[in-house]
Amino acid sequence: MYELSVTSRFAAAHQLRNYKGRCENLHGHNWKIEAAVAVTELDEIGLGIDFTELKAALHEVLEALDHKMLNELSMFQKDNPSSENIARWIFESLSKRLNNDRVTVSRVTTWESDEARATYQPG
Repeated sequence: MYELSVTSRFAAAHQLRNYKGRCENLHGHNWKIEAAVAVTELDEIGLGIDFTELKAALHEVLEALDHKMLNELSMFQKDNPSSENIARWIFESLSKRLNNDRVTVSRVTTWESDEARATYQPG
């Protein structure tokens, strides 16, 4: 088994509903995202997945979030746009684009700051 990962970034605003503290107020982050995939076998030229393909898929997913007010997006109408829920949403969206018989998204980590991160991985 191989694991490959890429990182990317996006900027967005959010506020945590029903949170008692400063994060209940509207604020923004420059989010850093790491997406990792597990690969069961290499292709005919020795690659698990082309990093260009992995980066492009992550970029497509993050376009839906970049420079947005996350609370206004349909995927966060019910669930708070917390680091945890953002990681899960990116994971699920990326899985729809990439998962096949060799490649499976294994985890997504979101950093809302250099000191605070959340990782989603199933199971």
